[in-house]
Amino acid sequence: MRMRKEHNCEEKEVNSHLYKIGMFAQMNHVTIKTLRFYEEQGLLTPAYVDGENGYRYYTMDQMAVLHRITALKQAGFTIEDIRKLGDSSDTVSFLNRKKAEIMSKIAELTMQMAMIDGYLTGDDDALQSPVLIKKIPAVVAATMESRVESYDALFDLMPALGAQMEELGCECALPEYCFTHYLEPGYKEEQILIEVCEAVTEKKADTDYVKFREFPEIQAACIYHKGSYNEFPHTYAVILQYIEENGYEICGNIREKYIDGVWNKDTENDWLSEIQIPVKKTGEEYYAGRSYFD
Repeated sequence: MRMRKEHNCEEKEVNSHLYKIGMFAQMNHVTIKTLRFYEEQGLLTPAYVDGENGYRYYTMDQMAVLHRITALKQAGFTIEDIRKLGDSSDTVSFLNRKKAEIMSKIAELTMQMAMIDGYLTGDDDALQSPVLIKKIPAVVAATMESRVESYDALFDLMPALGAQMEELGCECALPEYCFTHYLEPGYKEEQILIEVCEAVTEKKADTDYVKFREFPEIQAACIYHKGSYNEFPHTYAVILQYIEENGYEICGNIREKYIDGVWNKDTENDWLSEIQIPVKKTGEEYYAGRSYFD
C-alpha cells in the first residue's frame, strides 16, 4: 500500500510503524474526535493521509507529542496556551508567566475560602452585609467643605448644599450619588473637617460656598449600613477587619454614601448608607486625587 503525506503530493512508502487513527486513539486512551480536534487546532497533524480514502495515520514518535498535550491540559493550560507554548522561543518565560497566573488564581480562591470560613463561624453581620471590592465610577460633584462641631451637623450641611446647588442651576446626576468625605485622619468627636458632595451633570462656576470637583474612578471596599448613623462604628469595624485580613490597604478618603435617610424614611431603622473605602493591594501604587494619605 502506498501513502501520501498530507499537503504534499510526493508519495512515500509506508512502514510498519504507522497506525490508523482508530488504533492510535485506542493506544493513547483518547477519542478519534479528540485527535481530529487537535489536528484542526494545528497541535497534532497526522504523519500521513491516504490520498485515495483520506485515512489518517500516526507514528510512534507522535505519541510523545500527544502525551505532552494531555499533560499540559491536566496542568490547566488551554488549547491557545499550548499553541503559544509550541510557538514560543522562550519556554521557561512562558511557563513562569503561566505559573504566576495560577498563583494569582490560588490567592483569589484562598481569599474566597477565608470569606466562607468567616460566614461559617456564625458571623451573621458579615453574611447579611458582606464587604465587596468594586469600582466606583468617576464623577463630577458639587462640594461644600466645613469644620463642624459634631456629626449631627450633617443634617444641616446637606440641605445647605442643596440650596446652593439650586441657586446655581445644578442638575443632579442619575443615579444620584450623595456622599461625604472626612478630610483629616483618625476619628474625632468634635471640630470635624467634612466635605459634603453631590454628583452633578456638569460643572458650574465655583462660589465662596460651593466648589466643583472631578473625582476619578476608584477601587473601593464597600459595605451597606442599615439604621442610625450612631451605629456606624460597628459597621466600620467589619469593613476595616476585612481590609486588613485580605491584603488591602486604605489609599484615599473614606466616603459615606447616603441612599435613604431622614428625607424619605419615617424611622432611623430604614435609613440606608454605604461606606466606601478606597483600597489597593498592599505594595501596589495608586493615586485617586486629593487625599490626606498623600
